[in-house]
Amino acid sequence: MTGPSDRIAAHVAALDWASLPASAADAAKLVLLDAAGVMLGASGLAEEVRPFVRMAAAMGAGPCTIAGTNQRASLPLAALANGALAHALDYEDAFDKAPGHPNASLVPALIALAQGAGPVDGRRFLTALAVGGDLSCRMGLALRRPMEAGNWYPPPMLAAYGATAGAASLLGLDAAQVRDALSMTLCQAVMPGEIKYSAGTVLRAVREAFPAQAAVQSALLAREGVAGFETPLEGRAGFYSLYAGGEFDAYDLTERLGEHFWIEHLTFKPWPSCRGTHPFIELALDLRARHVIDPARIVRIEVEHDAIQAMLLEPLARKAAPKVAIDAKFSIPFTAALALSRGRVGLDDFDAASLADPQVLALAAKVVPIQRGGEGWQAGSGGLMRIVLADGGVHSAEVDNALGCPARPLSEAALVEKFVSCATRAARGISEVEARQMAEAMLNLETCEDVGALFA
Repeated sequence: MTGPSDRIAAHVAALDWASLPASAADAAKLVLLDAAGVMLGASGLAEEVRPFVRMAAAMGAGPCTIAGTNQRASLPLAALANGALAHALDYEDAFDKAPGHPNASLVPALIALAQGAGPVDGRRFLTALAVGGDLSCRMGLALRRPMEAGNWYPPPMLAAYGATAGAASLLGLDAAQVRDALSMTLCQAVMPGEIKYSAGTVLRAVREAFPAQAAVQSALLAREGVAGFETPLEGRAGFYSLYAGGEFDAYDLTERLGEHFWIEHLTFKPWPSCRGTHPFIELALDLRARHVIDPARIVRIEVEHDAIQAMLLEPLARKAAPKVAIDAKFSIPFTAALALSRGRVGLDDFDAASLADPQVLALAAKVVPIQRGGEGWQAGSGGLMRIVLADGGVHSAEVDNALGCPARPLSEAALVEKFVSCATRAARGISEVEARQMAEAMLNLETCEDVGALFA
């Protein structure tokens, strides 16, 4: 009987457009629309990405576009720069069942390959996106010991393998080459948990640069004949041994391969911040609207959260007064205070002026965390808020899974508006008319003959 590495490699190599369920293809179009918009928006809004753009362009013009700019770069460096863009706004899709971002390094890798190793038609691109995003989700679902127990930071590490599978699919690698590519990603893709603890680092914003580049390099090297490991995933020193003490369930990794695609179960974000902050943003906006709460009358803001969300509240003093935008996006006190103070949490609410806004900071300082088991909530995506007023009044609300999840999805029309809002903030200047044309093209990508040209 073949092991998980062989089964997955064979699946990636064999999947084609004809065997891809229509529902998975439709989900892949939404993934691309959302991811491309976030990348374009980050090119104009995220200062953190600019060193990556400058370096990639300075190494010599190549066939690939750096999203939202007039710069071009070589294939692996375009993947690096666009990967930096993909998470910089923390606005990309999420997978709630095994918290992560399965497409933030996958889409940059595929766009770079479509331009640098193309032409690639829309059907081939969507197939690669579907198989890659699905694998990232499966790898997280199969874990039986949290990777954080070994001081790793799992989202970009899990995403790297999906990005590699997608890249291998796009290049038409055979099963042995897919396994080789996954092996080379094992040699490259890590992310230490220290990324959560350093107050001034921006690496948390640009982290997807590294797995996106690794995925492209791994797939290209596999195509050139570099041999990898026999069992890169389940081997005695493979992925699950290294990062989860060997504790994983092969059934969750391979169950219904080719029939069920987890990218059909993604969350698309209505707010540009960590998914774990979203229940408290939603609750703050709801309570503010229903009770017309004067922020000056608030004495205390109690937030009941689960263990996953604890990292968004610790250390509390730092989270109440973050120094950089990405730390603010990973802060329940700050994002909840934004919602209560301004009645919104948008793309323009994490600039230097917002980080120094005295009303927002005063409200953030009033947040009191209360950790509970989170029974009845989707892990990391539910919560309860209780606002205590100076006159003794109390307003509270609870949500089990914040807006944007599969059970409460954003509509296609809402995702188009999100794309337009992001794309029109691109560094190179994109008009609303152009943005809507791009959105229409992505939603009909199966008719596209050259995806690389679409993103040129």
